[in-house]
Formats: sequence, structure tokens, C-alpha cells
Amino acid sequence: MDLLIHLIRKNELDIYDIPIATVTEQYLAYIEWMQAMNIDFAGDFLVMAATLAQIKSKMLLPVHEFEADDEDDPRLAITRPLLEYLQIKSAAEELADRHLLGVDTFARTQVKSDQILEPQDELIKIGLFELIDAFQNILKNLSPEHRLDFSADRLSVKDRISELLDKFEIKRSLTFDELFEGIVTKESLVVTFLAILEMVKLNLLQMAQHAQTGVIRLFYQ
Repeated sequence: MDLLIHLIRKNELDIYDIPIATVTEQYLAYIEWMQAMNIDFAGDFLVMAATLAQIKSKMLLPVHEFEADDEDDPRLAITRPLLEYLQIKSAAEELADRHLLGVDTFARTQVKSDQILEPQDELIKIGLFELIDAFQNILKNLSPEHRLDFSADRLSVKDRISELLDKFEIKRSLTFDELFEGIVTKESLVVTFLAILEMVKLNLLQMAQHAQTGVIRLFYQ
């Protein structure tokens, strides 16, 4: 659901009029990319992909006039649960922002003066797919002759996590791009990205995006 919501927002789509063919193509591209990157993801991604493919196939079938009814729209199979998920997600975020026993349990990490953030700066929560988009932009800026090799045996995520922790010990907050400075090979970029994902999974890092500039910043817990 989160990937589907990301694609809808990214493409500025109407949730009641989703272009299934376009969304399905992009959805499958994300799954293929994550598989190539050896990113662990649940079977729910494949179930959603199958659902989108089924809806796409139904929409290719001819519709007779007497059958042309909103209730017969195949897209409702995904629109309805998507709306329910958004309501639950919104309620969960609202609860997470509330104070508990007078203490703001979910307060944003304290930002120091050297983190290039102003008091009026607004940071918004982001997820895996915003991070994937940012990483893909970094890969696009590399020289095209660099061949991307996903051989995990030559890359040590554990060692890279240790190196990143050293950086965060010095500066508690870094932008996403800063974590890739000085890296010239795609293999090293990949292992750095996987290390960041692992650190987020272990709750060592929190992610946020600057609402105005779109810059992603990671905060060390």
C-alpha cells in the first residue's frame, strides 16, 4: 500500500481515477529494482503486483453499455482498501503526534546549530520509497561507463555501517547526499545505501525531508 500511495502522490494522480497500466508498470519496476538491490521485502508486494495486473487485464476487456456502472469498475478493488488504509495511516500518525502523560514521546530529535536548519524549517516524515528515489538520482549522476555490480560478497554492509556511525558520532545529522560524498563507484554507492537502510531498520537513524527544498536528512538516535 505504501508503494502504491507513493506512486499516486509522485504522479499527482486522482485516487478515484488511477491509470492502472502506468501505475502497474512503475510498481513492477520498483519491485525489480529492490530485488536487484537485494532489499528484503514481504510477499505483500507481490500480492499487490498480482492485484494490479489482474485489474489491468480486466480493464482491457470490452465493456457493454448495460454493464457500464461505477460499481463494475475493476479499479474499485484497489481504491476501496487504499482509502481505508489511508484513513488508518492518518489516524495512526495523529496518535503518534499526541503527548503521552505530558511528555512529547515522539518529539523530533534535537537539532544543533551546525546542522544547517532554521527554526522555521519544516521537516516531513518520509519512507523507503522517497529514499529509493533519492538514491536513483545519485546513480544517474554517475558516469555511464560505471557498470553496476550487485555482488554482495565483495561488499561489506557491516563495515560500511561502522564507517557511517563514525560520521554520525561527529555530526549527529547529515543529509542523504553527504553520506555518498567521495564515492565514485556504483558498488560502493550500493553498499552505502544498503547500510543506510539497515541502520533505519535498526532504528539507529530517523529520516525526514525538508518541506521546501526536498532535501532528505538523517538523524542519529
